Amino acid sequence: MENLLFSLNFFLLSGGEKGGLLDVNPGLIFWTVVTFILLLFLLKRTAWKPMLEALKQREDSIRIALEKSEQAKLEAEKILEENKKNLAAAEERAKKIIDEGREFSNKLKAEILEKTNDDARKLLDQAKIEIERKKDDALNELREVVADLAIQAAEKLIDEKLDDKKHRSLIDKFISTLPRQ
Repeated sequence: MENLLFSLNFFLLSGGEKGGLLDVNPGLIFWTVVTFILLLFLLKRTAWKPMLEALKQREDSIRIALEKSEQAKLEAEKILEENKKNLAAAEERAKKIIDEGREFSNKLKAEILEKTNDDARKLLDQAKIEIERKKDDALNELREVVADLAIQAAEKLIDEKLDDKKHRSLIDKFISTLPRQ
């Protein structure tokens, strides 16, 4: 490794006939500057404009992409807000429908109970009327039986037969004077 460094140092610092690499050579400097300026001029004419245009296009495309992304972000936020409003409205409608269903079911329940109670009252009233009618029929039949028994008892007591119509009218008058229960 030392030999390599020594050889490199010797090569760079050797002055020789041709001159060293670090020696100042005015002709070389002049032609280097001329070549550099000429290269700059050619690059400006041929490559500089296309490079600037490419950079400008790239800058424009990045700016447009940023604008589009900002616009998309704003639109997404707007859609999100609209979706939130729609969701709130849907929840409100669902709540309203549920409340209406409850109200309807309570109303229907009340109607069914009322109808059932009315039907029960009607049946009870009909049963009372039927019982009253049966009671009246039974009382009338009982009157007739009592009248017949009374006539038979009276016949036996008197030992003579009276007119059946007369006896019935007497007994009916007597029974009608009795209190009803």
